[in-house]
Amino acid sequence: MLEAIRRAISFLRQKQVLHKLGVVISISVIAVACYVLYHMLRGIDTNEVIDAIKGTEPRQIVLAALFVAAGYFTLTFYDWFAVRAIGRTDVPYRINALAAFTSYSIGHNVGASVFTGGAVRYRIYSAWGLNAIDVAKICFLAGLTFWLGNAAVLGLGIAYHPEAAASIDQLPVWLNRTAAFAIILGLIGYVAWVWVQPRGVGRGPWTVTLPGGPLTLLQIGIGIVDLSFCALAMYMLTPDEPNVGFVVVAVIFVSATLLGFASHSPGGLGVFDAAMLVGLWQMDREELLAGMLLFRVLYYITPFVLSVILLTLREIIIGARSKRLQRLASAADVQPMAEPRHEAVYVRERRDGSA
Repeated sequence: MLEAIRRAISFLRQKQVLHKLGVVISISVIAVACYVLYHMLRGIDTNEVIDAIKGTEPRQIVLAALFVAAGYFTLTFYDWFAVRAIGRTDVPYRINALAAFTSYSIGHNVGASVFTGGAVRYRIYSAWGLNAIDVAKICFLAGLTFWLGNAAVLGLGIAYHPEAAASIDQLPVWLNRTAAFAIILGLIGYVAWVWVQPRGVGRGPWTVTLPGGPLTLLQIGIGIVDLSFCALAMYMLTPDEPNVGFVVVAVIFVSATLLGFASHSPGGLGVFDAAMLVGLWQMDREELLAGMLLFRVLYYITPFVLSVILLTLREIIIGARSKRLQRLASAADVQPMAEPRHEAVYVRERRDGSA
């Protein structure tokens, strides 16, 4: 059975069917989102949206910002977990945090996060001796943590409140609840599968050893905490009336986020917004739109600006260190008697500069 699945996947890859299917899905999601947004935003009063933004209580914005910060802090453990899972325990947490924060915040805004985020990670981790294969494994394991967390949140949330998902997918409540239980059973089955014995995916040097049962539970926990903080941030910025409850907002938020990722549009622009407007149809559109705009400023724009600044400062520091090392190397060549001392300085500076 497994061999037949592998052959089918190999055939689809050779014919580029999966790639073409992904492009079709992305275009379809964006097209539907544009159609929905066109109809949902007709008659929107811009002045009311601006007034709603101005009328948002500072306390709500501060709490939302704190939840966003907590979400990004949790996000750093995606890389911390992944780097240690491939056996590189020598890479310190601060490097994991920098790579995770910058790669996700840039990937979220630019789009195609697999490639943009991977490029940022490679630039940072290559200074610590990690090659392209290592970075690809880190991206895979970090992505696995994200998807396991999404599956857990959606499965539990929809099982508890299937009406929330029904407002987006327009499917019967019983079918959504059935799908939720299927997701939960799939998660349990995956945890049991990796718990029994070590499992690996890929071939040759690209083989990734999957985390075992206890570590997979840790992965799921990290993903759940991250998504919960993000959903709380969005919940703080939604209108107070009608109060649909946190679970409903969380399910709709995660569903909208996943649709945004499926579209590969920068920041899920258009797709995320359409899903939120459809899912939370009972809320005032101008007030909901105001909350979504504030969320974008807090979750997308602000971290993106900070990431660009951090990466720019990093490149400036690395460039300055490189020039200093070149001067030391030149001085070592000019003064042979002092060469051993300068060589030691050069090696130490080079090792420190790799950080």
